[in-house]
Amino acid sequence: MQKGNIGVTTENIFPVIKKFLYSDHEIFLRELVSNAVDATQKLKTLSSIGEYKGELGDLTVHVSLGKDTITVSDRGIGLTAEEIDKYINQIAFSGANDFLEKYKNDANAIIGHFGLGFYSAFMVAKKVEIVTKSCKEGAQAVKWSCDGSPEFTIEDTDKADRGTDIILYVDDDCKEFLEEARISSLLKKYCSFLPIPVAFGKKKEWKDGKQVETGEDNIINDSNPLWTLKPSELKEDDYKRFYRDLYPMSDEPLFWIHLNVDYPFHLTGILYFPKVKSNIELQKNKIQLYCNQVYVTDSVEGIVPDFLTLLHGVLDSPDIPLNVSRSYLQSDSNVKKISTYITKKVSDRLQSIFKNDRKQFEEKWNDLKIFINYGMLTQEDFYDRAKDFALLTDTDLKHYTFDEYKTLTQGNQTDKDGNLIYLYANNKDEQYSYIETAKNKGYNVLLMDGQLDVAMVSMLEQKLEKVRFTRVDGDVIDKLIVKEDKQAETLDSLKQEALSAIFKSQLPQIPKAEFHVSAQALGETSAPVMITQSEYMRRMKEMANIQAGMSFYGEMPDMFNLVLNSDHRLVKDVLTGEESECAASIASVQEKIDETEKRSNELKKKQEGKKEEEIPTAEKDELNELNKKADDLKNQKNTIFAEYAAKNKVVRQLIDLALLQNGMLKGEALNNFVKRSLDLIK
Repeated sequence: MQKGNIGVTTENIFPVIKKFLYSDHEIFLRELVSNAVDATQKLKTLSSIGEYKGELGDLTVHVSLGKDTITVSDRGIGLTAEEIDKYINQIAFSGANDFLEKYKNDANAIIGHFGLGFYSAFMVAKKVEIVTKSCKEGAQAVKWSCDGSPEFTIEDTDKADRGTDIILYVDDDCKEFLEEARISSLLKKYCSFLPIPVAFGKKKEWKDGKQVETGEDNIINDSNPLWTLKPSELKEDDYKRFYRDLYPMSDEPLFWIHLNVDYPFHLTGILYFPKVKSNIELQKNKIQLYCNQVYVTDSVEGIVPDFLTLLHGVLDSPDIPLNVSRSYLQSDSNVKKISTYITKKVSDRLQSIFKNDRKQFEEKWNDLKIFINYGMLTQEDFYDRAKDFALLTDTDLKHYTFDEYKTLTQGNQTDKDGNLIYLYANNKDEQYSYIETAKNKGYNVLLMDGQLDVAMVSMLEQKLEKVRFTRVDGDVIDKLIVKEDKQAETLDSLKQEALSAIFKSQLPQIPKAEFHVSAQALGETSAPVMITQSEYMRRMKEMANIQAGMSFYGEMPDMFNLVLNSDHRLVKDVLTGEESECAASIASVQEKIDETEKRSNELKKKQEGKKEEEIPTAEKDELNELNKKADDLKNQKNTIFAEYAAKNKVVRQLIDLALLQNGMLKGEALNNFVKRSLDLIK
């Protein structure tokens, strides 16, 4: 028997493994099964080149559980005593302490850096044995044993067959790994597509109302997964079946890309376009990354651009190491090349579908839209590719490319300054009347109701020359696209003031909403009253919901305009009634207001050019009194208007109709509107 110390420069590697790698301790199974597969593949290679003359036989790797042990067995090349001493006992570990401290939170980086795959066994085991017999002719079987200290023993033993058994005596605090369900789930996660069959226990079948083991090995992996096969060998159903195996509860994918690259890097895989309509975050981390069919991670940020993390599927590249660290991904040139290549392949596939089967592309646009928009917003080179197949959809659900829509609208929707105005709605039903008004003018209205459309509007205004987006309820129709400078007939200032005060007095109190009332001559056939909302303020508030640093806009009240059509009969009737009922009392108050303002203006003129200290106190006091009196008189006037408005059912009815049209009439106000409507019908 040979005894010795494992050749490491640190005093004891095992507490380090326990301490630093504990959070990732489940990867021990991946490492050990991968090593067994490697040993088996090496034997197949030796056999294929004639260096191993024996029968290969059954090459299945077996994982088995004992009372307190886990065993991983293979029939691969095996090890001699000299090879154990070289590969197991001598660990290249120079500068280890500094490295361990730097990467103490990244188990993968440590294991990958030092080739510690086998030693990950000590994350869960208090003692590890290797029983192995080399495939070399006449080789002596040996047993290596280590109890979690640097000391090991190695001795001759009996073993009938070539290959290696790794036996883990599981530590007391890791008993979970002795549960069949736990090991089964880890094998499914890490080993589902290893290139050599891996068996865990025996297949089970129902017999007499319970599950019993059969004599057949329970193979847990598919050693020839779809991405390793040639696309020419596969049918549509094969791709769909593989997708269902990967994501059992998902809808059928839209379409897919089969990747197969040999230069300048090696990459295979299948990427699926899932049905993605909303909630981007929930759809991420569905791409599984493999290295030579060994599972690495499903956090692929850095390997693929952020917007492509919405795709589902698998990527397999030997150029990305099995034990991949975040810092590696950020700096490796191969990773950056892979990312660029995948972006190009995705955009080429989309372009191909659009070009060859536009009907299918348009039918799937609602599912593709959030994915393509996300890419255009976050990746400049993707925007450059996607601008030729990205679509705009109008309220009649017709689809247009950016160039097609420009051609469609530039004749009729260009304003006096040469800007092309794209009108849009974000709710077809709620903004129906505004849409119809615009259509009656011969305008086209886009439907921008997607999760990212607020951001898309802002981006497209920057990208498309002399194009401005305006929501269809942002103003009265003639002001949405101003064709020429023309002064519409307006009421004199006193009538404007009267209408504004009358309607403002009857506006309900709506939380976080402020109204500005104005009168405009919109023509006798236009609606008597309508509510519009400032495009700028509304867009800022919408952006606040999706963009950090803009939350202060979200706290501001919604600013609405209540626009009265002074040409409409009902509005004229309100004004006529006010003049009839309020003329005398208003005239009396107005006379006092005029006198007050006259004296106030005289004092202000007298004080022009004087410093504060040069103005007599009596004049300052008089001016303050005049301002207070003017405010009181204006309040008196507004009270007269409000009393008239309260008796005029048409005023509140017109306001409620406008609120109702915008989904803003609720609760008691809605109930009162219904009652009032019934009274007016009588």
